Amino acid sequence: MAKEEKLTYAQAISELEGIVSEIEAENVDIDILAAKVKRAAQLIRFCRARLKGTEEEVNNVLSELERDGGKE
Repeated sequence: MAKEEKLTYAQAISELEGIVSEIEAENVDIDILAAKVKRAAQLIRFCRARLKGTEEEVNNVLSELERDGGKE
């Protein structure tokens, strides 16, 4: 999963969309279908983690602003 360390959210979504398109269009060879599904699951976990991390970061910033009364 070293590849995912440098992966951006946008890249992950793009790759995931490509995999979904291939599967929906039935363009995936049956011999590599399991690998595609496994990669899709990895990408989904990566995206969920990024979203959760971003949500927590935004909430922390908003909490700080509330404590500061909106003053910098």
